[in-house]
Amino acid sequence: MATDGLNGVQKAAVLLIALGPERSADVFKHLKEDEIEELTLEIANTRSISPQIKEDVLEEFYQICLAQRYIAEGGIGYAKELLDKALGADKAQEVITKLTASLQVRPFEFVRKTDPSQLLNFIQDEHPQTIAMILSYLTSAQAAMVIGALPPEKQADVAKRIAMMDRTSPDVIKEVEKVLERKLASLVNQDYTIVGGVDAIVNILNTVDRSTEKHIMESLEIEEPELADEIRKKMFVFEDILLLDDRAIQRVLRDVENSDLGIALKGANEEVQNVIFKNLSKRLAAMIKEDMEFMGPVRMKDVEEAQQKIVSVIRKLEDAGEIVISRGGGDEIVV
Repeated sequence: MATDGLNGVQKAAVLLIALGPERSADVFKHLKEDEIEELTLEIANTRSISPQIKEDVLEEFYQICLAQRYIAEGGIGYAKELLDKALGADKAQEVITKLTASLQVRPFEFVRKTDPSQLLNFIQDEHPQTIAMILSYLTSAQAAMVIGALPPEKQADVAKRIAMMDRTSPDVIKEVEKVLERKLASLVNQDYTIVGGVDAIVNILNTVDRSTEKHIMESLEIEEPELADEIRKKMFVFEDILLLDDRAIQRVLRDVENSDLGIALKGANEEVQNVIFKNLSKRLAAMIKEDMEFMGPVRMKDVEEAQQKIVSVIRKLEDAGEIVISRGGGDEIVV
């Protein structure tokens, strides 16, 4: 190919030039600053591109995208089989080799394709740390189904381990994968990976049913009060008020001070502002808008404190059963 003498950055620069400024700008939005700088410099230094090089780069990019899609659908073996038919055995192997060299396949890919109820049978008797690691690689919805079905005494322990997890050795990942491999699928290699953390358990807890969430949080408040506080602060952010229906928002606003509401809305996006103003009387909405105009710039710390007060009201009303927060678990069923 005409591109054999080009390195990865040069090929990326050619691709962006071929895509044009608008599409390239969209790509840049997803890159890191150093990557943008490196590509910008390379593009600036690229004087001319032959039509053959441009065509070869676009073709290689298409083949890699195709391979990625096949891997996502059914793993590397499935991708290789389909690419063999589409490109021929030699070309398929070349594309797969290129892809796996430049992109790391996420561990437990085979687990994410397994039904959560089946997975539960395989891992429920494992050590809580092992369960935590596996759940960290699942989608929030899958992990929520598994953690919700665990024995109550194990739920909080697993949740705590997910929240406190940082880096996991590839040797440990491989060992766990080998155990599951005998039961489910094949081993996948991976470099050091950052998984878990507070955000991971927050996503899971926001998806499980309310009773599971309450049990886990109550247990964590006893065992790890600081961690429980950190999780609770992230579990329902102010912008999540969009998850409430109009009647619930009106109930919340009855318990909120107008001064707090005005400050909280100073840092809110337009969609949140519109939803809240829609659920106020015209007179009160006009008054709060006027207050917001006259208060001028507000410190972000004050905005966050006001928003947290409103979040506390929402959680208090939910605990009392006066409002329902739409979530992925059983709370969607109202009786």
